[in-house]
Amino acid sequence: MLDWIKQKVSGTSAPEKGPAAPEILGFRLGGAVELNELKLRLLDDQLITDNIAKVQLIQAVGMVKLDESNTVLRYYTDDDGYFQVLLSGGLQEEHVSDVKLFHFFDTLGVNTDQDWDELLKNGISHSTYDFEGHCFKRVWDSVGACPPIAMTEQTFTVDEPPSETDQFAMLYERQLNDGMFEFLLIAGEEKIVNYRAERCQVISTGINLSRADFEIIG
Repeated sequence: MLDWIKQKVSGTSAPEKGPAAPEILGFRLGGAVELNELKLRLLDDQLITDNIAKVQLIQAVGMVKLDESNTVLRYYTDDDGYFQVLLSGGLQEEHVSDVKLFHFFDTLGVNTDQDWDELLKNGISHSTYDFEGHCFKRVWDSVGACPPIAMTEQTFTVDEPPSETDQFAMLYERQLNDGMFEFLLIAGEEKIVNYRAERCQVISTGINLSRADFEIIG
């Protein structure tokens, strides 16, 4: 996802009219977000991700319809990350139930169908996931065996019509000091480009945000 967004943002094709990118809490395509500096300082030495930019520019927007009631909006930034907003029961601000900030840690190419099948079967969903010396516990369906959660993301950029990426993901968490958590998102992503499947494994880490932790400044 990250590499594809960078290609779209740096492209030179003429803008094409299409559906408008969704907006919420002031997050919008082309906007800017400033993070609470105190929050960053408190978490800095506890997180796997470091050097989080205080001001981030939104370069692309993603939308995932999880089901009839729940929608995820993602606002991809120039800091190799994204703000993720979960809405339940509608698409207005009163339906916002969760806000997180994720940063991409690594993207690994998946070259063969066999490797892709193995990733989906054994590489994404476990009851616990050891990563960078830390043990993360599965958040979604935490008890028993659980396949990755399948979803399709529609992505909006300034210069291109919307496109779609199929994702197979699992979310994990570990507790930090003061009751806070760091999250780990493991996903297999598949996008059809010129009738061929481009596949990769994407590893991201994230934190919860309250509305006091960020300000829309543009």
